[in-house]
Amino acid sequence: MTAVAQAPTPVRRAHTGKVTQGRVIKSEWIKFRTLRSSRWSLIAGVGAMIAIALLFSLAMKSHYPHMSQARQKEVDPVADPMRGVFLGQLAVGVLGVMMITGEYTTGMIRASLSAAPKRLPVLWAKALVFTVVAWTIMTATAFVCFFLAQSIFSSIHIDKSISDPGVLRAVFGEGLYLTVVGLLGVALGAIIRSTAGAIAALFGILLVLPVLGEVLNLTSWGDHVNPYLPSNAGQQVMALTTTSPDMKPWPGFFLFVGYAVVAMAAAAILLKRRDA
Repeated sequence: MTAVAQAPTPVRRAHTGKVTQGRVIKSEWIKFRTLRSSRWSLIAGVGAMIAIALLFSLAMKSHYPHMSQARQKEVDPVADPMRGVFLGQLAVGVLGVMMITGEYTTGMIRASLSAAPKRLPVLWAKALVFTVVAWTIMTATAFVCFFLAQSIFSSIHIDKSISDPGVLRAVFGEGLYLTVVGLLGVALGAIIRSTAGAIAALFGILLVLPVLGEVLNLTSWGDHVNPYLPSNAGQQVMALTTTSPDMKPWPGFFLFVGYAVVAMAAAAILLKRRDA
């Protein structure tokens, strides 16, 4: 009888079980995209930004012909439709906070940190996943809002081109600003470990500090403090014209990034030192 040749059995490499940054990132991506809260937060942010851009543009189209010449000169066809950023930052900021605090609420953070005993890879993975998703979606939304508004403004001949001076930077900067807002939320979530507390802290920084800064304008040194507040500095990148002689667009944005980096460093230190 002729012997039947058998195909060699493929050799399988044993799984080492080693925790790598890549595997932690993949794990965080799976958790992020399977949570309904992530999708709804992003949908709320995108929907709010587009709705505000549409409403402001249509309202401006209706009222512009009846405005005085002085008032018409004050119209900013780029900045006005971008006012949805203030609602967008609510959704993105909350999502950033819940990237961390959601696991503390459910107790899942213990499993995450047990799987990655060094702990910091978990924080870096969450920050990276959030950055990629938030920047992609928020930047795309900013461009949608811009082109939607300009298509409406074209009928009253006040539309701007993306190639006009400062316009591309302003639209692109909207996505950058919102991304850093969310990263600041991730950091505060890791520091405070409470959803309500971290959200209160985040919007205290973004919304309350500028109001208090207006009070400082009554003093001689207020004008030198306000431009350096986190949200005031970060929003300079979205402005067509410099609103403060002390803060230019890109230096202001990088100062805002600096605040987020400091918060993330504090979060990393506390994550290493504290019990889960």
